[in-house]
Amino acid sequence: MKIKMSLTILFAGLALGATAPDGPREIFPKAVPIPENNPQTKAKIELGKKLFFETRLSKNGKISCNSCHNVMKTGDDGLPRSPGHEGKLGGRNSPTVFNAAFSSVQFWDGRAASLEEQAKGPIINPLEMGMMSHDLVIELISKEPAYVKEFEKVFGKGSVTLDNMVKAIAAYERTLITPGSAYDRFIAGDKKAMTESAVRGWRLVSSVGCMTCHSGPMFNGPALPQGVGFYQKFPLIPNAEIEKQYRIAEDLGRFLETKNPDEKNMWRVPTWRNVAITAPYFHSGTVETLDEAVRVMAKTQLGKDLKKEEIADIVEFLKSLTGKIPKQTAPKLPSS
Repeated sequence: MKIKMSLTILFAGLALGATAPDGPREIFPKAVPIPENNPQTKAKIELGKKLFFETRLSKNGKISCNSCHNVMKTGDDGLPRSPGHEGKLGGRNSPTVFNAAFSSVQFWDGRAASLEEQAKGPIINPLEMGMMSHDLVIELISKEPAYVKEFEKVFGKGSVTLDNMVKAIAAYERTLITPGSAYDRFIAGDKKAMTESAVRGWRLVSSVGCMTCHSGPMFNGPALPQGVGFYQKFPLIPNAEIEKQYRIAEDLGRFLETKNPDEKNMWRVPTWRNVAITAPYFHSGTVETLDEAVRVMAKTQLGKDLKKEEIADIVEFLKSLTGKIPKQTAPKLPSS
């Protein structure tokens, strides 16, 4: 009886290992890419965190970066589209800020080449923070003695500028990473970290074609130089029923930025890291569950109708990519 039980355990373990796909094991990066002109310092990160939470960067004094990218939760707000200035809804779903430091371009359409460049956009977007100009933002910050003192500590005399402000915000955002997922532990040798269902799902995403786009350690495509994006068309395979139900083809994606007809409905490939906790899905924010997101992607990108049990296994694999969320507390902001 003991021999039979031992053999059962052994074969179960072998089966779990055997179902893992061949190929490279992409573990979480050991270091965040840091631009040469914006080295990390503790003081800069602390200043950036305050600015990330600072509602005075918005026209109504009520909206901060954290409003739509809540770092005390999952780095987003869990809404289909975020309410901004005067309650106006943003045009697209707010992606999580966690692990954004590993993306070579920012925004759904990749129009920002860096975190620094991205930080400039929402402040003057009339649907988001609603400020009239960057100059007005810098004027307001310059009137706060505590901020002036912190800027000068980090950047030197007379350093309250837009470029320095977004450098500080980006420095803070580069600390918002989530290693330690079950997948990473499995790759590192802990064969109990992933369930059999998750490993089957891993094999499935490898075999059906998902990882043609969702490759690399962040599962968002190949490593590219900063400012160079990895884009794919979505939906790739027309499907009138899905497009009508979820309105995924209404937004023309990169075409709105580049005016290049070849880039209609082209999007930056998003990361799978933490995808299980960052619903709703897609640029439209119209798909509420991960199961349905997997079904839609298989149908519109691969032309495949996955079985219910296949979707369940893929979802389990995607859950294994949820990392350890860094604990955050709201900073004390200057109050004058």
